[in-house]
Amino acid sequence: MKLILTLLARNEADIVGANLAFHLNAGVDFVIATDNASDDGTTEILEAYEREGCLRLVREPGEDMRQGEWVTRMARLAAEAGADWVIHGDADEFYWPRGSSLKEVLEPIPDRFGTIRTFVRSFLLRPDDNRLFSERMTARLSTQAPIHDPASILRPGAKIIHRGEPHITLSDGTHSFQGAHLVPLHGWYPIELLHFPFRSRAQVEQKVMNAWGTWSRNPNRAPSHYYANAYSEIEEGRLDEFLDALTVDDEAMARGIVEGSLVVDTRLRDALRAIGTTDARVPWRAGAPSLALERPDIQDEALYAMDAAVLHEADVARLQRRADELERRIAALEG
Repeated sequence: MKLILTLLARNEADIVGANLAFHLNAGVDFVIATDNASDDGTTEILEAYEREGCLRLVREPGEDMRQGEWVTRMARLAAEAGADWVIHGDADEFYWPRGSSLKEVLEPIPDRFGTIRTFVRSFLLRPDDNRLFSERMTARLSTQAPIHDPASILRPGAKIIHRGEPHITLSDGTHSFQGAHLVPLHGWYPIELLHFPFRSRAQVEQKVMNAWGTWSRNPNRAPSHYYANAYSEIEEGRLDEFLDALTVDDEAMARGIVEGSLVVDTRLRDALRAIGTTDARVPWRAGAPSLALERPDIQDEALYAMDAAVLHEADVARLQRRADELERRIAALEG
């Protein structure tokens, strides 16, 4: 079995090396990466992995950020390279298998199924002390935590993983696809996606400004409600207030754990320590020891089943919103 990871990155030097080191130790055979006009050292880190022979680098120097188009291209390149399964990631996304490796949980899937969905786990910003993000960010949202903003990037969600397919077309965010006859396997989430979207003051400001700049140069794409609000906060000089609302200090973390809205999750921290990744800018070297990930026990599986039920409820709510919007559009056309 050949497993290929595609990676889209722009100015992610604080995390991209850790991402590559983790996945290459967790079952990924090869990486196809697209670098979009990075100027913070991200390109050099990707080039170092390319020299190791475990990555193919595609450069996109423009400012237009055509995510769906670029991920589709990487997916088709992965199929040409003989991928049996393809995972699509951003630099802040870590795919954690519910088994000893990514390959172990993908191999048993019957041939008739061509896609699965991953379960997204959102980790929260912690006070910055100049350590690697994974050393600080060990608190994630529980699925029981109420998130009332449907545009929030922290809401329950899922992304697809699919078999190698030369004709596939991916959407922005890789939540859906077209052009391929791949039967989805519903109701089972053998891989979790550990998501670290906000990691430091400088990174948050840069992420928001880059996103807004991309949308402002592309009139055909509207910015998300979340990023539009974030941009307004920064432009109006309220960056500190914006960050305070995102950051979980020790007191808030302790309170969230007691209330059940937060969960302490040190899996990625411990995995990166195990493979000697304490600096995301230092490339992993071929021949480093692979990870020996622990399989979840029965208690953890029971809790995970409850989480999956929450994701199903979130899916139903999203579908209802889409149906309501379609009804409004139809009514407008009929009028």
